[in-house]
Amino acid sequence: MLVTLEPVANVRSALVAAGAADTVRILATEVPTAAAAASALGCAVAAVTNSLVFDLNGAPLLILASGAAKVDVVLVAARLGTGRIRRATPGFVLEHTGQAIGGVAPLGHPARIRTILDSSLAGHPVLWAGAGDHHAMFSIGYRELQRITGAEEMPVR
Repeated sequence: MLVTLEPVANVRSALVAAGAADTVRILATEVPTAAAAASALGCAVAAVTNSLVFDLNGAPLLILASGAAKVDVVLVAARLGTGRIRRATPGFVLEHTGQAIGGVAPLGHPARIRTILDSSLAGHPVLWAGAGDHHAMFSIGYRELQRITGAEEMPVR
Protein backbone atom coordinates (compact mmCIF):
# COMPACT_ATOMS: atom_id res chain seq x y z
CA MET A 1 0.00 0.00 0.00
CA LEU A 2 1.42 3.35 -1.06
CA VAL A 3 -0.02 6.34 0.81
CA THR A 4 0.82 9.91 -0.15
CA LEU A 5 1.84 11.11 3.29
CA GLU A 6 2.06 14.91 2.90
CA PRO A 7 -1.56 15.51 1.79
CA VAL A 8 -2.85 13.22 4.58
CA ALA A 9 -0.67 15.04 7.12
CA ASN A 10 -2.05 18.38 5.84
CA VAL A 11 -5.62 17.12 6.37
CA ARG A 12 -4.79 15.90 9.88
CA SER A 13 -3.19 19.25 10.74
CA ALA A 14 -6.15 21.17 9.31
CA LEU A 15 -8.63 19.09 11.34
CA VAL A 16 -6.74 19.69 14.57
CA ALA A 17 -6.18 23.39 13.81
CA ALA A 18 -9.95 23.77 13.25
CA GLY A 19 -10.66 22.17 16.64
CA ALA A 20 -11.99 18.93 15.14
CA ALA A 21 -10.96 15.41 16.05
CA ASP A 22 -8.35 13.64 13.92
CA THR A 23 -10.48 10.70 12.78
CA VAL A 24 -8.38 9.88 9.71
CA ARG A 25 -8.30 6.18 8.86
CA ILE A 26 -5.82 4.63 6.46
CA LEU A 27 -7.53 1.81 4.58
CA ALA A 28 -5.86 -1.31 3.15
CA THR A 29 -7.45 -0.79 -0.27
CA GLU A 30 -7.83 2.28 -2.46
CA VAL A 31 -11.20 4.03 -2.20
CA PRO A 32 -11.22 6.46 -5.15
CA THR A 33 -15.03 6.38 -5.48
CA ALA A 34 -17.95 6.79 -3.10
CA ALA A 35 -19.04 3.21 -3.76
CA ALA A 36 -15.58 1.85 -2.95
CA ALA A 37 -15.39 3.95 0.21
CA ALA A 38 -18.85 2.86 1.36
CA SER A 39 -17.95 -0.78 0.82
CA ALA A 40 -14.66 -0.48 2.73
CA LEU A 41 -16.21 1.52 5.59
CA GLY A 42 -19.51 -0.35 5.85
CA CYS A 43 -21.64 2.76 5.40
CA ALA A 44 -24.23 3.98 2.93
CA VAL A 45 -22.96 5.54 -0.30
CA ALA A 46 -25.10 8.58 0.55
CA ALA A 47 -23.02 9.13 3.74
CA VAL A 48 -19.79 9.42 1.75
CA THR A 49 -18.93 13.05 1.09
CA ASN A 50 -17.38 13.54 -2.33
CA SER A 51 -15.07 16.56 -2.54
CA LEU A 52 -15.61 17.72 -6.11
CA VAL A 53 -13.55 20.60 -7.45
CA PHE A 54 -14.99 22.73 -10.23
CA ASP A 55 -13.63 25.66 -12.24
CA LEU A 56 -15.74 28.78 -11.72
CA ASN A 57 -14.35 31.48 -14.01
CA GLY A 58 -10.77 30.36 -13.28
CA ALA A 59 -11.24 30.02 -9.52
CA PRO A 60 -11.78 26.74 -7.69
CA LEU A 61 -15.19 25.88 -6.27
CA LEU A 62 -15.37 22.88 -3.96
CA ILE A 63 -18.70 21.09 -3.74
CA LEU A 64 -19.08 18.60 -0.90
CA ALA A 65 -21.74 16.30 -2.29
CA SER A 66 -23.32 13.05 -1.19
CA GLY A 67 -21.82 10.04 -2.91
CA ALA A 68 -25.36 9.23 -4.03
CA ALA A 69 -25.85 12.62 -5.72
CA LYS A 70 -25.03 13.88 -9.18
CA VAL A 71 -24.30 17.59 -8.87
CA ASP A 72 -26.47 19.82 -11.07
CA VAL A 73 -23.94 22.54 -11.92
CA VAL A 74 -26.56 24.64 -13.72
CA LEU A 75 -28.69 24.68 -10.54
CA VAL A 76 -25.68 25.50 -8.34
CA ALA A 77 -24.55 28.31 -10.67
CA ALA A 78 -28.07 29.78 -10.65
CA ARG A 79 -28.24 29.63 -6.84
CA LEU A 80 -24.83 31.30 -6.58
CA GLY A 81 -25.69 33.89 -9.22
CA THR A 82 -22.44 33.13 -11.04
CA GLY A 83 -21.19 32.15 -14.45
CA ARG A 84 -20.77 28.66 -15.82
CA ILE A 85 -19.32 25.99 -13.55
CA ARG A 86 -17.03 23.52 -15.33
CA ARG A 87 -15.50 20.24 -14.16
CA ALA A 88 -11.87 20.95 -13.26
CA THR A 89 -8.92 19.20 -14.87
CA PRO A 90 -6.74 16.92 -12.73
CA GLY A 91 -3.96 19.53 -12.90
CA PHE A 92 -6.30 22.31 -11.73
CA VAL A 93 -7.46 20.14 -8.81
CA LEU A 94 -3.91 19.29 -7.77
CA GLU A 95 -2.79 22.91 -8.07
CA HIS A 96 -5.56 24.23 -5.83
CA THR A 97 -5.88 21.39 -3.32
CA GLY A 98 -2.45 19.72 -3.26
CA GLN A 99 -4.41 16.45 -3.57
CA ALA A 100 -5.14 14.13 -6.48
CA ILE A 101 -8.65 13.44 -7.78
CA GLY A 102 -10.16 10.50 -5.90
CA GLY A 103 -8.53 11.49 -2.62
CA VAL A 104 -9.47 15.16 -2.34
CA ALA A 105 -10.43 16.23 1.17
CA PRO A 106 -12.75 19.07 2.20
CA LEU A 107 -9.78 20.82 3.85
CA GLY A 108 -5.99 20.76 4.10
CA HIS A 109 -5.48 22.77 0.91
CA PRO A 110 -2.77 25.40 0.33
CA ALA A 111 -5.40 28.18 0.48
CA ARG A 112 -9.06 28.35 1.47
CA ILE A 113 -11.45 27.37 -1.33
CA ARG A 114 -15.03 28.58 -1.66
CA THR A 115 -17.08 25.57 -0.58
CA ILE A 116 -20.67 24.40 -1.03
CA LEU A 117 -22.11 21.71 1.26
CA ASP A 118 -24.84 19.46 -0.14
CA SER A 119 -27.74 19.88 2.29
CA SER A 120 -28.84 16.27 1.66
CA LEU A 121 -25.85 15.14 3.75
CA ALA A 122 -27.52 16.54 6.89
CA GLY A 123 -29.61 13.39 7.20
CA HIS A 124 -26.60 11.25 8.13
CA PRO A 125 -25.26 11.28 11.71
CA VAL A 126 -21.77 10.32 10.49
CA LEU A 127 -20.22 11.40 7.22
CA TRP A 128 -17.04 10.06 5.65
CA ALA A 129 -14.80 12.25 3.51
CA GLY A 130 -11.54 11.80 1.65
CA ALA A 131 -8.43 12.64 3.66
CA GLY A 132 -5.96 13.59 0.92
CA ASP A 133 -5.15 10.16 -0.54
CA HIS A 134 -6.93 7.22 -2.21
CA HIS A 135 -6.39 5.15 0.97
CA ALA A 136 -7.45 7.76 3.55
CA MET A 137 -10.87 8.81 4.86
CA PHE A 138 -12.10 10.65 7.94
CA SER A 139 -15.41 10.71 9.78
CA ILE A 140 -17.24 13.85 10.87
CA GLY A 141 -20.72 15.19 11.61
CA TYR A 142 -22.56 17.47 9.17
CA ARG A 143 -22.51 20.64 11.32
CA GLU A 144 -18.86 20.09 12.22
CA LEU A 145 -17.98 19.71 8.54
CA GLN A 146 -19.80 22.92 7.74
CA ARG A 147 -18.05 24.73 10.59
CA ILE A 148 -14.51 23.67 9.70
CA THR A 149 -14.90 24.33 5.96
CA GLY A 150 -17.00 27.51 6.17
CA ALA A 151 -19.24 25.92 3.53
CA GLU A 152 -22.44 27.43 2.20
CA GLU A 153 -25.33 24.94 2.55
CA MET A 154 -27.54 24.28 -0.45
CA PRO A 155 -29.17 21.50 -2.42
CA VAL A 156 -26.89 20.52 -5.29
CA ARG A 157 -29.33 18.35 -7.26
